[in-house]
Amino acid sequence: MADSSSPPLSSYIMDEETLKRKQKEKLKKLMSTGGNPRPARSLLFLTLRNPFRKACISIVEWKPFEIIILLAIFANCVALAVYLPMPEEDSNNSNSNLESLEYIFLIIFSIECFLKIVAYGFLFHTDAYLRNCWNILDFVCVSVGLFTVVVDAINHISGVEATVGEKGGGFDMKALRAFRVLRPLRLVSGVPSLQVVMNSILKSLLPLFHITLLVLFMVTIYSIMGLELFKCKMHKTCYYTGTDIIATVENEKPAPCAQAGNGRRCTINGTVCRTGWPGPNNGITHFDNLGFSMLTVYQCITTQGWTDVLYWVNDAIGMEWPWIFFTTLILVGSFFVLNLVLGVLSGEFTKEREKAKSRGEFQKLRETQQLDEDLKGYMEWITQAEVVDNDQEGQGLLNTENGSETGSVNKRDTMQMIIYHYKLARKWNRWLRRKCRLYVKSKLLHWWVIMLVLLNTLVIATEHHRQSQRLTNWQGNANKMLLSMFALEMFMKMYALGFPSYFMSLFNRFDCFVVSTGIIELILVHMGVMSVMGISVLRCIRLLRLLKVTRYWTSLSNLVASLLNSVRSIACLLLLLFLFIVIFSLLGMQVFGGKFNFPNQLKPRSTFDSFPQALITVFQILTGEDWNAVMYNGIMAHGGPSMPGILVSIYFIILFVCGNFILLNVFLAIAVDNLAEAESLTLAQKEKAEEKIRKRALRFRKLCHRIINATTFTNIILLFILLSSISLAAEDPIDPMSFRNQVLASADIVFTSVFTAEIVLKMTTYGAILHEGSFCRNSFNILDLLVVSVSLLSMGMESSAISVVKILRVLRVLRPLRAINRAKGLKHVVQCVFVAVKTIGNIVVVTMLLDFMFACIGVQLFKGKFYACTDPDKMTEETCKGVYMKYQEGGLHAIEVHERKWTNSELNFDNILNGMLALFTISTFEGWPKILYKAIDSNLEDNGPMYNNRVAISIFFIIYLILIAFFMMNIFVGFVIVTFQEQGEQEYKDCELDKNQRQCVQYALKARPLRCYIPKNPYQYQVWYIVTSCYFEYLMFLLIMLNTMCLGMQHCNQSDHVTHLSDMLNVIFTVLFTVEMILKLMAFKAKGYFGDPWNVFDFVIVIGSVVDVMLSEIDAALASSGGLYCLHGCTAVDPMQAIASSENMSVSVTFFRLFRVMRLVKLLNRSEGIRNLLWTFIKSLQALPYVALLILMLFFIYAVVGMQIFGKIALVDGTYIVRNNNFQTFPQAVLVLFRCATGEAWHEVMLASMYGKICDPKSDFMPGEESTCGSNFAIIYFMSFYMLCAFLIINLFVAVIMDNFDYLTRDWSILGPQHLDEFKKIWAEYDPEATGRIKHLDVVTLLRRIPPPLGFGKFCPHRIACKRLVSMNMPLNNDGTVTFNATLFSLVRTALKIKTEGNFEQANEELRGIIKKIWKRTSMKLLDQVIPPIGDDEVTVGKFYATFLIQDYFRKMKRRQEEYYGYRPTNKFDTHEIQAGLRNIEEEVAPELRRAISGELVHEDEMDRAAEEGIFRRQGSLSGNHSDLFSVDSELAHANQATGQHTLQMAGVNNNSNIPNNNTLHSHY
Repeated sequence: MADSSSPPLSSYIMDEETLKRKQKEKLKKLMSTGGNPRPARSLLFLTLRNPFRKACISIVEWKPFEIIILLAIFANCVALAVYLPMPEEDSNNSNSNLESLEYIFLIIFSIECFLKIVAYGFLFHTDAYLRNCWNILDFVCVSVGLFTVVVDAINHISGVEATVGEKGGGFDMKALRAFRVLRPLRLVSGVPSLQVVMNSILKSLLPLFHITLLVLFMVTIYSIMGLELFKCKMHKTCYYTGTDIIATVENEKPAPCAQAGNGRRCTINGTVCRTGWPGPNNGITHFDNLGFSMLTVYQCITTQGWTDVLYWVNDAIGMEWPWIFFTTLILVGSFFVLNLVLGVLSGEFTKEREKAKSRGEFQKLRETQQLDEDLKGYMEWITQAEVVDNDQEGQGLLNTENGSETGSVNKRDTMQMIIYHYKLARKWNRWLRRKCRLYVKSKLLHWWVIMLVLLNTLVIATEHHRQSQRLTNWQGNANKMLLSMFALEMFMKMYALGFPSYFMSLFNRFDCFVVSTGIIELILVHMGVMSVMGISVLRCIRLLRLLKVTRYWTSLSNLVASLLNSVRSIACLLLLLFLFIVIFSLLGMQVFGGKFNFPNQLKPRSTFDSFPQALITVFQILTGEDWNAVMYNGIMAHGGPSMPGILVSIYFIILFVCGNFILLNVFLAIAVDNLAEAESLTLAQKEKAEEKIRKRALRFRKLCHRIINATTFTNIILLFILLSSISLAAEDPIDPMSFRNQVLASADIVFTSVFTAEIVLKMTTYGAILHEGSFCRNSFNILDLLVVSVSLLSMGMESSAISVVKILRVLRVLRPLRAINRAKGLKHVVQCVFVAVKTIGNIVVVTMLLDFMFACIGVQLFKGKFYACTDPDKMTEETCKGVYMKYQEGGLHAIEVHERKWTNSELNFDNILNGMLALFTISTFEGWPKILYKAIDSNLEDNGPMYNNRVAISIFFIIYLILIAFFMMNIFVGFVIVTFQEQGEQEYKDCELDKNQRQCVQYALKARPLRCYIPKNPYQYQVWYIVTSCYFEYLMFLLIMLNTMCLGMQHCNQSDHVTHLSDMLNVIFTVLFTVEMILKLMAFKAKGYFGDPWNVFDFVIVIGSVVDVMLSEIDAALASSGGLYCLHGCTAVDPMQAIASSENMSVSVTFFRLFRVMRLVKLLNRSEGIRNLLWTFIKSLQALPYVALLILMLFFIYAVVGMQIFGKIALVDGTYIVRNNNFQTFPQAVLVLFRCATGEAWHEVMLASMYGKICDPKSDFMPGEESTCGSNFAIIYFMSFYMLCAFLIINLFVAVIMDNFDYLTRDWSILGPQHLDEFKKIWAEYDPEATGRIKHLDVVTLLRRIPPPLGFGKFCPHRIACKRLVSMNMPLNNDGTVTFNATLFSLVRTALKIKTEGNFEQANEELRGIIKKIWKRTSMKLLDQVIPPIGDDEVTVGKFYATFLIQDYFRKMKRRQEEYYGYRPTNKFDTHEIQAGLRNIEEEVAPELRRAISGELVHEDEMDRAAEEGIFRRQGSLSGNHSDLFSVDSELAHANQATGQHTLQMAGVNNNSNIPNNNTLHSHY
């Protein structure tokens, strides 16, 4: 045979060792050349033998060369950091020296660049200098530097000097050199953990690109909507009459106003609302054109300052409907799309970690941990042995020496006496050490130390501002006593364990450090060298010893293990984060240094004027807090919201996106990944036993029992609960005696009566409390009883104080949870919340402990130091009295007289509780820069602030933020996510199918074939052909893009030409889209057209657009008489009415104009990546309703409580309880809570709701009670709401998203539900009428058209396809067809190897059982179709193709016989031989056939040979038909190429000829 002459395959394959050796050599070569293999020539003429090039190569590849360059880069960065930017390009000596130093760096980097170009070549061959990204960066930096030097030199020679302020065009090119800081990352790439982090970020770039497109698309849609709705609306504000001075009250920002209509009115005397104002934030925040609109929308998505924008729009046009625009933007943009980023990063991180694990890098970490444990065990063993040894030795010594003591003491000389006493001392020493060691290791000492720790904590916690001298003395004495106790413990341990084993424990080292510093501090204070410092705070850190007690909690120990596990990844991430912050700080200094100086306002605190300050500012932007305010300052510093200045926003957007969305989400990804590994999370929840009903003989109780268990009764009660909840929401919190409240009070009596009756009935049935199963033994029933009791009390006592108790009535709204308990989804969510709360308990303990410790340190550092006088010149409370003059440039009065007040910061560290509140606020990232700058300016106790007094103190806040906000808070989130996933898998814990298998099987069972409509009418067919062609799709795509551009070109104050042009284009586009709709209706007819959701969407948009055009045209026609809606100005009698009409555009017109924008949504259907995202988005919405329902309940309860407690606070401009933000109505309260849930200045709302606020004039306060509104309950109210919302509920959003979007990062070579849509599409081409059946011969061609992992792919040989079909084994119908669900199910089953091993019939029965258990509603007909039951002796596809394989095997055997014997057997024995052969084949082939049926395929070499020999061409088939069974495939392939769209008809024609063959085939088999 031909095969035998060819060399064996193994000769081409290297053995493993050779391969490894070659790879190592290649790697060595690459490493030595810095990743650049040397080309034969460089710069076209320098060969490898050229001496100059040789020298260059040897220098470049010399190892110290790279180190020298890295040192130069480091020095360059230090020089950039030391440089002090000054206003108006001023300079000083050190700056001038640094300028000259720049030339030295430029020379060094130019030489490096030149040497590398000579060594490796420039560009035109692979691996040349410019083919490496790092080198491109270097080259750009060097070229730009040289260019600026040359330009300066030319200017100098020609005598042209750059004027002040124009150096480098305002942007110094040195800024680019900051990016060279990235280069040390090349060295760090050797660290495996950092590689994992970097790789996971790089791998996620593709899915992140899809998400970026989605975000961009969403921002564009909302921007154009904003442009249509709010264009030109934000340029009127209140001015003092006859001046250009904006009228505001104290602490109030200027806001838009309305001359008429529903907007804000000017209430200050002598003011008027008129145009001429640039707009909020100096004209940066508005919707006047597409660019600014996109910037504003993007800022809102980041949830920073979005409420300000909403309130400004409310002030401009009224608060009826703008909230819809903004809340949907936040829900879709912030909570959903941006959380996809987290889903992607988390998935990629897990994948990368698994890869690294398999490579064995993490194995080393495990080994070192194991080694440490072994060493510790060994040390313990040694000390134990030492004790035993000492015991024996000690006893021995005593015995022998006591015996010999009697006669010989007197005879000994002095030396022997010394030795004897030395031995005696050693003996006593050993005995003492042994006793000491036993005592040190005893539980008694352990608990004694813990008691001391708690006492120490108590002493530190009692410290507060303005404490009595007596308390200070007590604290000092207690500190000394505790220090001596801790010192005693330390020395005892040192003595007992010895120095080496004492210092082995980290805790002991820490103890030693703390005690030593305490002693040194005490000595220094006593000597008067230094004052009492915060070092005493370190004693508080001994609190960490409490963790020793918790080692018995398995869940906590698992948590600690997973935290330690992630420390390496986190450390690498911190390094990456630090480099990132340094780069952007240096860049910021170059661009914004010394430029944040604005007339008529104080210099902002977040600047780039020095390196430390720039680091703090960049860190602030990373945390997202008020990053928009820094951006506004940056834009204003570069000329305001015009062309060059607005480009500055790119710097901030890139910084925010890369830092906040990507790097900070990797923190969370690491936390989630490690928590998933902690075993403690699999907590099975105990199912609650149902209440047993005791049957009594009493008829009355039986009747009661029947009533309360009737579904009608339950439904009536639920209805009353709903009505009472609505009545609570409808109450007027300000005026209790209003008519509305009187009506609701009457309704309340009815509700209370019904609920009381319900409780009486239930108590009668179940008994009250004494026996098991009685009414009060159920917690929900106790809640009911409490609520009804409170309602009855409040009915009896009508005073104002008791009405607050009515709040408790809202708790009845929790009762529907029992009814909804039947809803699986909600039960899952609620269960998840409860389990998460239980599990989070451990983290809460650790976080509270850390919070407490930091608060103790904060009290030591900042108590009494946050006071300030309103007059900044006065530094103490004594001098801060009387009045002072305040000069106000640009104000109505040039000089204003103000009273001096000595005030404290509302968030301060004057005592432990205040400190913990301030730190909790900081940990939510809200308002922390404000507290930070107060701390930086803090001076002495009870003294005013000094500007930038202690910048170093910012380290305290940064460490706290990284430790608590980045790490611990992300672990909270991680716990919720992991718990959610665990709970999701909980109900399937005994199931044999994994999650992916379940999803695919569910899809296969529930999927239905798509109907592919093909018209019979030739004219209709022509239209259909056009509409379904790809060119038509491209044309529509182009039209939508053009439409977008036309919508985006609109702007405020546009000329009439532009307005006319945009109106004309709108009409043209509307006509074109209407034509598209009509064509599609003609092609598909109404039934086919409206069957596709996208077409329904198109239809609605077209109708809306037509109405919009008609209204606009009618309005234009009637413009002369005032217009239909008075859009273009009215000549009515009342001019204010005209203004009102133009300001508050008719809702109908505005609504219809939105249809122009909604056309953009059609673009989503065009990109496959985005279509996948959208598909999963809709899929995850199925789980979200339950999360949403839970959130709604939470919001409802808190809103009603908020109305009752904070509803009476007066609305005062300049505070946080104002016209747009209050608790006076239910919708307003919900909006305030929504604001707090997004974290938008929630602490300010909390502080504005505290006790002592002015009451609303309409509320019923007594004389002298004007300032008694609000309540200190606000702290508990807002903190609990924020914790519930931000840490628990909103993270359920993230959990749902991550659960459904794991496909984004899944291995695409494994079949998943996202692949299965392809099958439906291609099946529709073979079964256009969606009958659910096609010919079995079409299955092969169909599956070869679908790429793996679902199909076979077009390169799959026929023989292999047959083998797979044998293993698929779908039932074959009498007409030779197979069904849709059976084929898809078999594909899924074989691809994912679901029950394909072992006995096939038994496996079938097991799988049927699993399906019945998981999907209980599956119809038996469908189940029999996909998995035929035992004993059902139907013909299957497996049998058909197995027969074909047997035949094929038989023919091959005959051919082998011919080759062996050299002749063909005679004809007369032919029949018998064939029969005998078949029998033999059945015996021979039995194992192979069984293997084929169970899904195993033949060896690769057999497949290849089969493909080469062309075994499928044969002269006669089993059925006697001389056509090739598989000729259909080639015919179809040709048909596809020829006609494209006519596949469906061809397939139908070809299959008919094969139908008769099946019966003969069956009989023969």
